[in-house]
Amino acid sequence: MSFQAYLDNAEKASGRTPQELVDLAHAQGFGADTLAAPILAWLAADFGIGRGHGMALVHVIKNGPQISDKHVGTDGTHRDESAVLRLDGIAHR
Repeated sequence: MSFQAYLDNAEKASGRTPQELVDLAHAQGFGADTLAAPILAWLAADFGIGRGHGMALVHVIKNGPQISDKHVGTDGTHRDESAVLRLDGIAHR
């Protein structure tokens, strides 16, 4: 599953776009210096998001939408189209 697919599935599970979840996380005080565990606990408690999808959100909450280009353009199952993730939601594509 691609990084983007994890975010898309988190959106489907929560009913919130990745950007909305990032904004809510920042409003909760989560940011670059926050450990993953409290963010994951919040995502699970408030939105029912599990660890795998939650870790994708942890990345964008802490680091923004830029990802390593390691899998961009490859043909593996974890391939992403771009090194910049779309946070604006599935409906905007």
